[in-house]
Amino acid sequence: MKNGNNQDTMMITDGSIREGIFLSRRNRFIAQVLVDGETILCHIHNTGRLQELFVEGAVVLLKKAENANRKTSYDLIAVRKGSGFVSVDSYAPNRAAGIFLRETFGTEALIKPEAAYHQSRFDFYVETNNRRIFLEVKGVTLEKNGIALFPDARTARGVKHLTELCDCVDDGYEAAVLFVIQFSPVRAMMPNESQDPAFAKALKRAKEKGVHILAYDCDVSMDSLRLKNSVPVFL
Repeated sequence: MKNGNNQDTMMITDGSIREGIFLSRRNRFIAQVLVDGETILCHIHNTGRLQELFVEGAVVLLKKAENANRKTSYDLIAVRKGSGFVSVDSYAPNRAAGIFLRETFGTEALIKPEAAYHQSRFDFYVETNNRRIFLEVKGVTLEKNGIALFPDARTARGVKHLTELCDCVDDGYEAAVLFVIQFSPVRAMMPNESQDPAFAKALKRAKEKGVHILAYDCDVSMDSLRLKNSVPVFL
């Protein structure tokens, strides 16, 4: 798989952006945000803990919901951290990965999202004249001391995906996991072993089996998420 810089932009908004102040997270899906002196409810498209981001007073970016009749009229898509933003839209990594794959393999390649294989389902299947690849995408929002970490909470589903990618290799396919780091800059990517030792162990085993382990950081702006630099993954 290609490792290069400056992948094309993946839009995360149609331009209808508002800035607000984070107040509280009522549950995994609902946040209270102060916008122009009014407290509004916003939908969070991310079930991760995000405790280091969702702190009272944090500046957040909101995107107008497409469904005008929805109770939460905005989606919370990004949180300011330091001088930049961290994307918290859990749909954004897959959309960015789709553009990454098209730019990597070209218009002639078959790129199939949500690809089923036996009892498994992967984010993408890619087929060219001489390659057949199953790929799973993981969005990364956690950072400590310049190191991106995944996951921020235990993920039995993530372990299952890695095991299934190993099965693909055994069956003669290529397999890859792509960590889309939803911020920049970052020095390296590591499994969050203290939070989920089972995932860290599964990632090491996947690499030993021949699964490609890829990571990219991203530029996050008011209107885009851009895969930027290939990041080393330390296991």
